[in-house]
Amino acid sequence: MSLFYVLGIFLILVILGIPIYLLTPRSYESGDSVANSYDEWTEDGILEFYWGEHIHLGHYGSPPESKDFIAAKYDFVHEMVRWGGLDKLPAKATLLDVGCGIGGSSRILAKDYDFDVTGVTISPQQVKRAQELTPADVDAKFAVDDAMALSFPDASFDVVWSVEAGPHMPDKAVFARELLRVLKPGGLLVVADWNQRDDRQIPLNFWEKPVMKQLLDQWSHPAFSSIEGFSELLAETGLVEGEVTTDDWTQETLPSWIDSIWQGIIKPKGLVLFGFSGLIKSLREVPTLLLMRLAFGAGLCRFGMFKATRASLNSQSQAVRRETEIAVQS
Repeated sequence: MSLFYVLGIFLILVILGIPIYLLTPRSYESGDSVANSYDEWTEDGILEFYWGEHIHLGHYGSPPESKDFIAAKYDFVHEMVRWGGLDKLPAKATLLDVGCGIGGSSRILAKDYDFDVTGVTISPQQVKRAQELTPADVDAKFAVDDAMALSFPDASFDVVWSVEAGPHMPDKAVFARELLRVLKPGGLLVVADWNQRDDRQIPLNFWEKPVMKQLLDQWSHPAFSSIEGFSELLAETGLVEGEVTTDDWTQETLPSWIDSIWQGIIKPKGLVLFGFSGLIKSLREVPTLLLMRLAFGAGLCRFGMFKATRASLNSQSQAVRRETEIAVQS
């Protein structure tokens, strides 16, 4: 396939996708709008066909290197496990995967690391598909749940894991507290998320504001937090032992955006499987994927990594006492 041929197809996809994209926004309205979007993508199978079982970005190494799109997604899970220190945990540690999608990461965590995994998502269709894809001998179960009000009691899990779920959360402080609330004292929180540059330090300029608005409106995102901002929210819960550790994986994940578009070119079978309506639905995503590549490449967005240890009960009591003393003094 010649370069000119590929560029020609790519240009056609962009031209066709733009009017569809502009006429069919999927703005965030409530948790239902998020659930409905993922239900639709899961029912028709388009996202799974092109992106595989892992509905998240891939890890291409540091510095990034050419890699198979699906393999990069598996690598992302293993890199996140190592970065979070989860590979040092004992077998059968309990892990909650918040925003589990169709269970791709959950199955790896259960099969390769012998964790007892519970995956939750707001989408009933994702739960159904995750259950269908999970063999009986894999210790992973799935349920519909809302990350803004998790149904589990306090201190339920040894590990809480979440990948790219945060942008859908309308109140980042509530999300931060819920992630830590269900974690046992001494347990590990590991989060990977799309983040906006901290606009308290460098405000968004004239072109960044409309780009960010489109990134929010097109994929049911109420807001992106910054790496600095979400780290602060985790610390402010009073449930963190020591410091929140952060990292920036923007460069390691950046090739994913163009690779995701490339899947539509190298997998023409999708045109047969999903027909004209599937083509239209896929085309409308191309401008958003290109804007994502622009935003992450230009520094408007960053791929943030977060890890923290849940504080012991004594540490939490001390934090509460300090807050009370400060409130009384003020």
